[in-house]
Amino acid sequence: MKPFRERNPILVGAASIAVLSTLMLAAFRADDLPVIGGGDTYYAAFSEAGGLKVDDTVRIAGVRVGKVSEIELDGDQVMVGFRIRTKSDFGTESRAAIKVNTILGQMYMALEPAGDGQLAKGAVIPVERTTSSYDVVQAFTGFAEVAEEIDTDQLAAALHTLADLTENTPAEFRAALDGVSRLSQNIAAKDAEINTLLKNLRIVSGVLHERDQDIIGLMEDADVLFRALVARRDSIHNLLVATSQLSRELTSLVRDSREDLKPALTHLDNVVEVLLKNQDNLDNSLRLMGPFYRVFANTLGNGPWFDTYIQNWPFVPQIG
Repeated sequence: MKPFRERNPILVGAASIAVLSTLMLAAFRADDLPVIGGGDTYYAAFSEAGGLKVDDTVRIAGVRVGKVSEIELDGDQVMVGFRIRTKSDFGTESRAAIKVNTILGQMYMALEPAGDGQLAKGAVIPVERTTSSYDVVQAFTGFAEVAEEIDTDQLAAALHTLADLTENTPAEFRAALDGVSRLSQNIAAKDAEINTLLKNLRIVSGVLHERDQDIIGLMEDADVLFRALVARRDSIHNLLVATSQLSRELTSLVRDSREDLKPALTHLDNVVEVLLKNQDNLDNSLRLMGPFYRVFANTLGNGPWFDTYIQNWPFVPQIG
């Protein structure tokens, strides 16, 4: 086999780039892969998309089971494709509804299982079994029905009465109206900033929604901690009581021993002062006691007698 270093570096580089490109493409299109893809795809027809977007969640009984994969206009209907990533059963008569997920208008699609068996892969839930978050046609139809019941003569009379009442409007009320008008103008002038703020709030709400399980786990851990503190409340109380009692006992001991400790400390101070004054003498005594104790130990260290002698005693005169 030809060594790797002797191979053509151009071919090796081209093969490496091809492999990396394939891996990157697979990573970006992981949902479309047959083995690790995003699950089974189904469709639901709505009369109004209602703010639903791609990648919004799909839930069954509040549990996240998939996400919206595509939204396309199909004639006078909106065809929403969604993928179910978990093993969830919902029958052939299941319903779908677009509901509000957050207060900032983020939506999700809710599945309501119904019927026997399992909905076939790629099947379409018809518009008769779907519910939009709001229906524009229904809203305008209801407005028309309400408008037909309005008495135009009474409305005109009410407007004339309101005009007569505001003809002699006090200056304070006019100033209030002017203030409201200026406030509305300022709000209108800051619409871009307000829009940015709302977008940022939507991002924050989305992040909080994605981390809802982490927040729930944190709350559960805090609940366990608080339960442990409550369970140990008596032990902590007894410890604090014992500490307080020990402090009182130590204070009483110091207070009762103060009269005895003061003379002792005074004498100790005098002794230390004397020792400091005679420090040189003590050092000299310790230095001289060393040879003495060494000779003394040699004299008495062989038994219960003195092992020593006197040299040149008695004196012997020299002869010759």
